[in-house]
Amino acid sequence: MSNFSSSELLTLTGVEALGLLKKREISSSELLHAYLSQIEKTKNLNLFITQTPEEARRNAQESDQRYAQGNPLPLDGLPFAHKDLFCTKDILTTAASEILSNFTPCYDATVVAKLKEAGVTMVGKTNADEFAMGSSTLTSHYGPSINPWICAQDQDPLVPGGSSGGSTAAVAAYAALASSGTDTGGSIRQPASYCGLVGIKPTYGRCSRYGIIAFASSLDQAGVHTRTVDDAALFLTHMAGHDPKDATSVKCDVPHYPDFLTGCLKGIRIGIPKEYHHAQLDTDISHLWEKGIEWVKSRGAQVEEVSLPHTALALPTYYIIAPAEASSNLARYDGVRFGVRHKGEHEDLNEMYEQTRGKGFGAEVRRRVLLGTYVLSSGFYDAYFKKAQRVRSLIAQDFTQVFSKGIDFLLTPTTPTPAFSIKTPPTDPLAMYFNDVFSTPSSLAGLPAISVPAGLSHKNLPLGLQLIGSPFSEGPLLNAAKALELEANFTPLPLQNVYIPA
Repeated sequence: MSNFSSSELLTLTGVEALGLLKKREISSSELLHAYLSQIEKTKNLNLFITQTPEEARRNAQESDQRYAQGNPLPLDGLPFAHKDLFCTKDILTTAASEILSNFTPCYDATVVAKLKEAGVTMVGKTNADEFAMGSSTLTSHYGPSINPWICAQDQDPLVPGGSSGGSTAAVAAYAALASSGTDTGGSIRQPASYCGLVGIKPTYGRCSRYGIIAFASSLDQAGVHTRTVDDAALFLTHMAGHDPKDATSVKCDVPHYPDFLTGCLKGIRIGIPKEYHHAQLDTDISHLWEKGIEWVKSRGAQVEEVSLPHTALALPTYYIIAPAEASSNLARYDGVRFGVRHKGEHEDLNEMYEQTRGKGFGAEVRRRVLLGTYVLSSGFYDAYFKKAQRVRSLIAQDFTQVFSKGIDFLLTPTTPTPAFSIKTPPTDPLAMYFNDVFSTPSSLAGLPAISVPAGLSHKNLPLGLQLIGSPFSEGPLLNAAKALELEANFTPLPLQNVYIPA
């Protein structure tokens, strides 16, 4: 046993933990024990759908053996959590839905396999919005996760964001050192902002989608949540890469992202999109954005206003394209090939399908499937879906034109507001969808984007700033995020302040 306390082990970054593991000042098993204990302490936050402690202990022991032999893997022994949208061999994978509550894959998703090959120790599968459809985890069949941050004034439990809310809350609550997520319209970045974490969505095609339960195939992209930019660069290096099993995976070399992290922005041009000055932007976030502009200037960047004229059309465009693709992807869950079949008497096959899908899908998933089926139907395809695809091209062209003029990155808010109360969430679906207003444009364009924790609201809730880059610019983008991180000097939620409901 080392001289490190459990709290000291939990607050180590991934980079710090690796350094101590290589020096054999701590062991993988010791580090894992601290995290498994924290998972038990935070169980009332509902962070995990499935926990894997026995497999984790075996993996930690194997990591310790490799360290003893002097041949450790790049991420050996780091406790990691996967969003329950990633298929994991012989481990339940539910997409937070009742209809997949009996699904145990016979293979690993490529991202899972790559991280396993790099040596991470998986501690479990995290909660999420059902089939990644939501911004709060309130749509999960297993109930919502709870944000480990607490409002200083009213003490109401808060949502962790979504759809990757369980993943972010787990890292913020020190129940995992890092976690995977998927981002379709902001589902990595928005919860990262709500939980005071770094969350990066790489370029579409940078990380394999093979083995990720699909929501919207032209938008879904894997990424990672961490407490520091250095850790994000470290984990992304081992998640990214071409995969022949994924037709949308891009053949592009993956650099060693930590090598980019100098924190210097000299000679970098950063654009401020004027269209992101939204009337409903929270005052605290607006002030933080102004600070962020000054911070990047102090690091040597040149800042100038730019225009993305089709920004206002991004949210309605997204909520046509994403549900349309979801209606197609979720057609496979019919109780025959996939899904828990509804028990009871059925007059015919159609009734069995109706009962299975009606009972197996939650309200938000049913809403999006119905909307998607409608916009793809005869007579409406041209009016809605085809038109949305054209607008999507215009949104992508806006970004292309800005980057072609020498702008390196865009700096924006991540979300329009801080985290909201679980007790009083928006009741209007359109109001809930508004949480994605700053994240959907870059998703539609397939661009890399990262949220960096940068400050606190007047209620002491975390706020994030977003940086958006050109395609496959993850290295320089992470460096810009590092510069922002250094200037913001944001303190993660102290371990002793993690909110745990009674």
